[in-house]
Amino acid sequence: MELKTLLLDKRSGIARITLNRPDAANALDRTMARELMEVAIDCDEDPAVRCVVLTGAGSRMFCAGGDLRAFVEAGERGPALVKDMTTNLHAAVSRFARMNAPVIAAVNGTAAGGGFSLMCGCDLVFAAASASFTMAYTRAGLSPDGSSTFYLARLVGLRRAYEMALTNRVLSATEALEWGLVNRVVPDADLMQEVEALAVQLAVGPTAAFGVTKRLLLDGSAETLETQMERESRGIASMLGHPDGQEGVKAFLAKRKPAFGGRP
Repeated sequence: MELKTLLLDKRSGIARITLNRPDAANALDRTMARELMEVAIDCDEDPAVRCVVLTGAGSRMFCAGGDLRAFVEAGERGPALVKDMTTNLHAAVSRFARMNAPVIAAVNGTAAGGGFSLMCGCDLVFAAASASFTMAYTRAGLSPDGSSTFYLARLVGLRRAYEMALTNRVLSATEALEWGLVNRVVPDADLMQEVEALAVQLAVGPTAAFGVTKRLLLDGSAETLETQMERESRGIASMLGHPDGQEGVKAFLAKRKPAFGGRP
C-alpha cells in the first residue's frame, strides 16, 4: 500500500499507524482522511493484526485537526471538500471502533479538533506528560466531527463536554487523566515504550473476544437492558464455541497461561 500522509508498520501482530505530516502539525487533509480509511480497512481485514497503535510524527503534535488552510483554498468547494474528508474519516473511526483488534492512541503532543476526535474514538489512550487536549472547533466557527459528539459526553459527562465544546478549554495531560479522557500519563521519553508493552500484551490476547467486548460496550448505552443482555448471551456463547474461548477455559482450569490463536 502506497501512503503519502501515513506510515504503516506491521510486525508481531501489531499495526503501528503514524500520522505523518509533521510540517503541517499532522493536520488532516483529504489525502490523510482517505488513507486512514484505507489503512483501517486493511488492519480490520488482516487476521495477523491483533492490536493497532495510532500516533503522530514528531514530538509536538499528535494531530492539530483539519487542515483549515486547505478548506479556505478550496473556496466555494470548501463544503464539498469537508463532506469528502469527513466521509472517509468517519469510515476510519467506525472501522477502528468495530474491528476486533484493540486500538491504542499514543498521544505524543497536542490533540486538537479532528485529532482530538480521532483520539476519543480509540479504545485506549496513553498520553505523554506534555500532551494537551482541546476541541477547538467553535474557536474557528465550526462544529465538531470525527465522533467526538458521540464519545466525549460518555467519557467526561455532559457538563464537561459542553465546557470543552463551547469554551475550547485546553486540558493538560494530567487534567485529561482526571477527567477520564485518557487511561495513563507517562513521561514523554517513555510514551512509545509503555504503549508498545501494552500492545504486545494485547496482541497475544483473545482477539475475537476483544472484538465482541468492544462492540458490546460501544452499543450498550443505546440498547434496552433486555436487548443488551441478549446480545451478551449470544456473544459469550459464540466465544465459548470459538477456539480462543475453548483454550482460555482449558488454561484456566489447568492453571496455565493460555495460548490464544487470535483467529477472527
